[in-house]
Amino acid sequence: MGDKDSVLGFAALGIETFSVDEPGQAAERLRKMASSDYAIIYITEALAAEISEEIAKYTDRVTPAIILIPGIVGNTGAGMANVKKTVEKAVGSDIIN
Repeated sequence: MGDKDSVLGFAALGIETFSVDEPGQAAERLRKMASSDYAIIYITEALAAEISEEIAKYTDRVTPAIILIPGIVGNTGAGMANVKKTVEKAVGSDIIN
């Protein structure tokens, strides 16, 4: 889920994509996906920053796993920071340098 230019390539891989530009639309789409059978939801870092409160509602749930990915505007580092935080929580220490 993200802006059209960032998610278009994933459709070629057979991944269902959702092009959203407005935070309200993105939050609603996330709620629908989370209540469906989606186990993994990829969201561009830029869009995730705009709906961080909505994403926070799912951090303690096993599914869906929400993975932040860079968009066409570039990598903000938020995705890697999220992975690092998750690993730290699971293992009890920082193992990613």
